[in-house]
Amino acid sequence: RLWTRRFGGMTPGAPTLVELTAQVAQMQADYAQLKVDHDEALDTCWMLVCAALVFFMHAGFTMLETGCVQLKNTQNILCKNALVVVIATICWYFV
Repeated sequence: RLWTRRFGGMTPGAPTLVELTAQVAQMQADYAQLKVDHDEALDTCWMLVCAALVFFMHAGFTMLETGCVQLKNTQNILCKNALVVVIATICWYFV
């Protein structure tokens, strides 16, 4: 009775405790789904960054290898390294 006098009782149209609990549960489920989607997007971005680093690594290794062989063997080294990248890309796609 003191509550009713001091705060005016329940406001008409105000949500009940059960409704608020249901809304909180729905918000928690939505948050969990958003977190999963966000984590998946971050994983995809990280994979793309790593793939770019690997391509740069192949280019650097190609330059290292061509610098260590005679001029007449340079084209063979370039073709071999290009073939390695193509085969690795195809294998990654099918796995």
